[in-house]
Amino acid sequence: MNIDDLTLEQKIGQMIMAGFPSDSFDDHVRELIHEHHIGNIILFSRNVGDSNQIQSLTREIQGNMMEGIGLPALISIDQEGGMVTRIFDGATLLPGSMAISATGDVDNARKIGEIMGKELKALGINMNLAPTLDVNNNPLNPVIGVRSYGEDPQRVAEFGLEFIKALQGEGVIATGKHFPGHGDTQVDSHLDLPLVPHTMDRLNEVELYPFKVAIEGGIDAIMTAHILFKELAEEDRPATLSYNIITKLLRGDLGFEGLVITDSMEMDAISKYYGTDKAAVMSICAGADLKYVREQTHGDE
Repeated sequence: MNIDDLTLEQKIGQMIMAGFPSDSFDDHVRELIHEHHIGNIILFSRNVGDSNQIQSLTREIQGNMMEGIGLPALISIDQEGGMVTRIFDGATLLPGSMAISATGDVDNARKIGEIMGKELKALGINMNLAPTLDVNNNPLNPVIGVRSYGEDPQRVAEFGLEFIKALQGEGVIATGKHFPGHGDTQVDSHLDLPLVPHTMDRLNEVELYPFKVAIEGGIDAIMTAHILFKELAEEDRPATLSYNIITKLLRGDLGFEGLVITDSMEMDAISKYYGTDKAAVMSICAGADLKYVREQTHGDE
């Protein structure tokens, strides 16, 4: 199947990554694929059990994608390690980014990436929404913390790049998040719209540095942040909805040619201020390739 042969609805579906509530391939998932033409799936803790169940689920997803659309799906998961782990029975329980960084040995990031990549690929998951490339430089940050490799931009970049190369070397897409940086905020974007007031000089030195290194190192995907960057964005738009940030900065200035995915469009930073439907269109106009929606996600993150 060539993408030019898809209908308009199927093309739109290729720009959506959707969640679902069950742990099996049920009528709800079948409807997403065959009636709504959704082209990509995200898995949460509620969807996964042991390795046999996950493999069966991902096989059914891919089989139905090929039958209904003719193109394979991106099947993603947030398997960062540590506190953000979705698979507990069927994959190795691995440490989070700050714990890896605390060893002082960057080769450990490579080892973690290889283990994670091998296991995810074996389970039929081809995209990991990791690593977190945010610089943890605000002790009041309620959502990043130990998910980061630390407060030093160079250390975050170094450990992050080793993880990225190893994960992608095993055939799993790595996703650097949350661009342009969620480290220096005191608000969780799941609950409200954070603001980062820094100048461009400061952003280049700290927040953007790990992303620049990841882009130069060949990262496949980058996730945008639902954060307002006063220095960068137009019309007080968060990064996810900003043409200046996605197209001019990320694509133009930083030269990123990979996949741009939004953070969940149902988070309050977006849904409360813009509405999920309207914001999805705004993100496309800003330059995002893929939007994801969770559906019934309480307790997942």
